[in-house]
Amino acid sequence: MSLHHAILGFLNYAPMTGYDLKKAFDTSVRHFWPADQAQIYRTLKELTRRGWVTVEVVPQEDRPNRKVYHLTEAGREELRRWLRAPSEPEEPRVPLLVKVFFAGQLSDEEAVALLERHVGGLRAQLEAYAQIPQQTAHYAETVQSSREVLFWTLTLDYGVRLTRAALEWAEEAVHTIHNQQEER
Repeated sequence: MSLHHAILGFLNYAPMTGYDLKKAFDTSVRHFWPADQAQIYRTLKELTRRGWVTVEVVPQEDRPNRKVYHLTEAGREELRRWLRAPSEPEEPRVPLLVKVFFAGQLSDEEAVALLERHVGGLRAQLEAYAQIPQQTAHYAETVQSSREVLFWTLTLDYGVRLTRAALEWAEEAVHTIHNQQEER
């Protein structure tokens, strides 16, 4: 996926500042496509250069001028082209699995600790996912489209299912290591 296209997608809902875009990322797609403020501003500059967005400078007293970005028709066409294009399967990169692969070099206690830290992170992720519907309520009101919310919910469901599967695997891995200890 391209950060370019995520930004085009958000601007398709409404004009936004770079700050607004960062908030939108942090309360939605951050869970599968994070972006920092500097990346967003660099990408907005590129999108403007390509003619996919325009920038409106809004003067403010006692503060720097606001730059509000608007999607152009060319940007809307690019977003639709990208949405229709097939996605190539991605090869996963899971640093934890590289560690687990070589964890035979650790003691059982160290390997279990590694996995239990991961379990804690996964549980925290599930808690964060539970907060997303409340966090995105503002955007749902702005967009006023139950169809858009349906697709947002589908991405959340994917994240929850993936995280639950990873949690189940990690808990079972800890159980397997403990059982292996008892068999020795």
